[in-house]
Amino acid sequence: MSSRILAVVLLTLLTCCKNKTTETKQEEPEPVSKWMLGFEKTDKNPIMVPDSTYTFIDPITRNEVRWQKADVFNPGAIVRNDTVFLLFRAEDNPDAILGGRTSRIGLAYSTNGIDFTKYPEPVFFPQDDEFKEWDYPGGMEDPRIIETPDGTYLMYYTSWNQDVARLSVASSKDLKTWTNHGPIFQKAYDGKFLDIWSKSGSVVTELTDGRLIAKKFNGKYLMYWGELFVNLAESENGIDWTPLLKENGELLHVFIPTLNEFDSHLTEPGPPALYTENGILLLYNGKNLSGEGATDKYPEGTYCGGQVLFDKDNPSKMISRLETPFICPSLPHEVSGQYKAGTTFIQGLVYFKDQWFLYYGTADSMVGLAIK
Repeated sequence: MSSRILAVVLLTLLTCCKNKTTETKQEEPEPVSKWMLGFEKTDKNPIMVPDSTYTFIDPITRNEVRWQKADVFNPGAIVRNDTVFLLFRAEDNPDAILGGRTSRIGLAYSTNGIDFTKYPEPVFFPQDDEFKEWDYPGGMEDPRIIETPDGTYLMYYTSWNQDVARLSVASSKDLKTWTNHGPIFQKAYDGKFLDIWSKSGSVVTELTDGRLIAKKFNGKYLMYWGELFVNLAESENGIDWTPLLKENGELLHVFIPTLNEFDSHLTEPGPPALYTENGILLLYNGKNLSGEGATDKYPEGTYCGGQVLFDKDNPSKMISRLETPFICPSLPHEVSGQYKAGTTFIQGLVYFKDQWFLYYGTADSMVGLAIK
């Protein structure tokens, strides 16, 4: 979570950038009804909860760990062989403070998209290897999964060493065995962005033969990423990414929070973005500020889901923004878990059996589902 200091910085930046941001918007944006996706929460929520009976031997401590005893939340989703797979974040110690637990990635599958069976052990977790300096002790957080045209799966996750969050990537052919490649910005600009706070990679995908496949633009994949602001990056191989910069060498912010609205504090990318006939649709997580600049329409600090549309010929250009969130905490378990201010943190999206399934984390504690 961003600190109060970041919030103050944000207020200053937004004040300075207000006129500039307005100038970049189209005078007559497309009607919202043409491009947005509408969802309804299923009455079976939550669809996944913690379970202390699952154990495995941690390769670093050599101890038996109840790896999903505390929380299961913020899943990525993919369809493989007519089955929905969730790669979900699981935390072990319910007594540790927020951000102080070890996260591991578990795998679950479902033939109807609602009722999931978990694999007994995590499929991705910190190990005593070259990536330990980034992945331990906080672990792997908030996975987002894409499929490339050759059938490779890429999982973008947050490496959390309890010092600096780094956006990292792993690859797999079967969703069970993963190869860790580490932080995605290691090589870009001689490592200039390796040690900056980076999270939440949303790669642009396109619905192809019923599956969401990563799409290339002029030979490169595109990713919306960030936490406080939405930035843009590009990659030829999906492993090594280069952030897009302004002329002064600073990160190019393609979408920023809106003061006195539900996303007044931050705009954080959600599931993989969608290339559509109307533009590139990004579903994102908006957080309300606490104090000055917050809206009174939603509780302070609450995370709700928003949607924003970018120009498909100029992915850095925002066309339109949904002014009100399409999903917010409303159920008891969405406002009573680890993050009590309330969270519907959208992160997994699949097209399954002619419907859109949106998976989200509830109060950093359970998994919820909304369907279109």
